[in-house]
Amino acid sequence: MALLWVFGAVMVCFYQVTSETEPNILTEPKEANITTEVLSCNFTEPQTPIKGHHWTRNGNVIEETRSTSTVGFTQYKVDKTDIKFGGAFSCVFIAATEFNESIKLSVVPHVVAPKHNEHVTENDKAVLMCESSTYPPIDKWRWSFTDDSKNKKDITEDEKYIIKIEPNKTTLYINNPASNMDSGSYTCHGSNDMGEFSDDITLRVRSRLAALWPFLGIVVEVIVLVTIIFIFEKRRKPEDLGDDDNVGSAPLKNESAANHKDKNVRQRNCN
Repeated sequence: MALLWVFGAVMVCFYQVTSETEPNILTEPKEANITTEVLSCNFTEPQTPIKGHHWTRNGNVIEETRSTSTVGFTQYKVDKTDIKFGGAFSCVFIAATEFNESIKLSVVPHVVAPKHNEHVTENDKAVLMCESSTYPPIDKWRWSFTDDSKNKKDITEDEKYIIKIEPNKTTLYINNPASNMDSGSYTCHGSNDMGEFSDDITLRVRSRLAALWPFLGIVVEVIVLVTIIFIFEKRRKPEDLGDDDNVGSAPLKNESAANHKDKNVRQRNCN
């Protein structure tokens, strides 16, 4: 029993010594927001010499922050992109192994549609998409529709609408869109703990006859041109046609006069 008590006391002392000397990274601030300008980390009591440090955002190394400094302190200046998208930032110190600590920068979600104007032919499937790369990730997506008469409604899944949701993206599929009912503005809404943001996509549904309009235009132009030529030919005056005949017979009249003159010359020679 006494031996067990001594062993327990040794373990407690070992734990206390280890806790006191264990490396620790102090961060400032603990939680960041859109007013934060600088993130900092202070690496205290490293067990082995520091060989360098860098910062990561959402697990990806921020290359310009790489340093071979042996100092146990580093800062990262928050830029406009960081304020816009947020993220989980980590300071990483390289010693015998890597030590890191995270600071979360939470922002209102930034939602964007890659294409703000879409066109589809009537009865074909329309595909609309919105994306977000903000932190924290969007936990709720929804869609709404505003027609050309400014009537607005929320979209729910049914035979016509299919909504697909992924961590950083939402896609709306519209089956058999009709030109007079489904043309208008579609809005994707994304929200997280910090708030909500949205973006608009304008959808125009073309009639299936729209592809024939250029061809029909050319046909109409040809018909009009042929009609004009036909009317012009029908309305030409008869004397215009007579003039054309006289022009064609003019060489015959000149030839007759020349033969008559030759005949007179032969008669004079005979006399």
